[in-house]
Amino acid sequence: MSVLSDLRTVAVHRDFRKLFTVRLVSQCGDGMFQVGLATLFFFNPQNMATAASVAAAFAVLLLPFTVVGPFAGPLLDRWRRRQVLFLGNALRVVLGLVLAALMATVGVGLPVYVLALVTLGVNRFLLSALSAGLPRVVPADLLLMANTLTPTLGAVSAVVGGALGFVINLLAPAGPVKDGVVLATAALLFGAASLLALRLGRDQLGPAHRSGPGRLWRDVRATAGDMVDGARYLVARRTPGMALGVMAVHRFLYGVNFIALLLMSRNLLSDPADAQAGLATFALLTGVSFAGNGLAIVLTPIAHERMRPSAWIVVCLGIAGVSQALLALSAQRAAIMAAAVLMGLGVQGAKIAVDTIVQRDTDDAYRGRAFALYDVLYNAAFVGAAALAAAVLPDTGWSPAVFAVLTFVYVAVAAAYRAGTGRVHDRPVPVPGTELP
Repeated sequence: MSVLSDLRTVAVHRDFRKLFTVRLVSQCGDGMFQVGLATLFFFNPQNMATAASVAAAFAVLLLPFTVVGPFAGPLLDRWRRRQVLFLGNALRVVLGLVLAALMATVGVGLPVYVLALVTLGVNRFLLSALSAGLPRVVPADLLLMANTLTPTLGAVSAVVGGALGFVINLLAPAGPVKDGVVLATAALLFGAASLLALRLGRDQLGPAHRSGPGRLWRDVRATAGDMVDGARYLVARRTPGMALGVMAVHRFLYGVNFIALLLMSRNLLSDPADAQAGLATFALLTGVSFAGNGLAIVLTPIAHERMRPSAWIVVCLGIAGVSQALLALSAQRAAIMAAAVLMGLGVQGAKIAVDTIVQRDTDDAYRGRAFALYDVLYNAAFVGAAALAAAVLPDTGWSPAVFAVLTFVYVAVAAAYRAGTGRVHDRPVPVPGTELP
């Protein structure tokens, strides 16, 4: 009920409603587009899903989020953000329709991967523009509420779009056109978001003072330098640096597990020749894993009343380790589903605790850089996991030896993190000379 109450509070502002509508429609299209890509890359009846092909596809899906994110700021401080939302979504319409046409004619190939990479890069840029424009449409005293509310409901909209994309894929008639239907429908949503952005004034979302042409590259170089300084600060500060390190390792191990789950859905638990059955199995396992995420959202506040966030991270790493031990022992559907629930709980519970530690223990002058690094590590770890999975996983996705190693690594990381936080008594270390003027 608090979400609805908060939404009513901020929605009285007309310009917020306009920007929020752009976000909802745009992210609904994002979810549908990404489900369309997942279907093409992983559950295409014309192609066998192998560990190598899955790894390549995940690199395409995640590299834009890794590379574009930190450098979006300098560009958004130079370009009109309303125009970014209008033209960026318009560009995605063209890219989505071209991708749909390619799928209906030549199928998955290098052009599809390249265009998907560009489209997802634009997507990441649009998300940054939506966030950057928010302070211009709500009063300062409501900004924290709006910042909390809009990404959450935007993610819900993306899930709705993904679900719609899944249904459209199931209902579309078999044949070469089937693969492009979801992408074409997502392009329609991108077009709607582009037109909705025009309801906002051309300069309404800022920036108030646009930097000159010669300043762009200086800003980009300064951003890179700031990221390095932020990393040094976090390492010296200890508790947020250790939390980010654990998050990156956890995300890496989860990435290997996720790709294994996808391969098992397609090639082990379903007939490899029946892509639709594989997609349905993967949707079921993903839903079970999301149930684990939901359990973490319920249990984490309760746990924080009884233990420090760092101790809860250790518990969550242990839970994730148990999930991998289950997979090492059995490839039965019940065991895989139980492992998915436990992994969902372990991943989400640890992430909430890491967010808390980074926000709590990072000075305000470095907090923005800390979360920019968080974003890079979060996605780069998954890309690295994809590369490892391609090298060590069989095409069925199930390898007792790999899951046994993952179990051991989880236990080792939990022990190392507990020892590291214990050495500093779970308190951040003061860093002299880090206050910015």
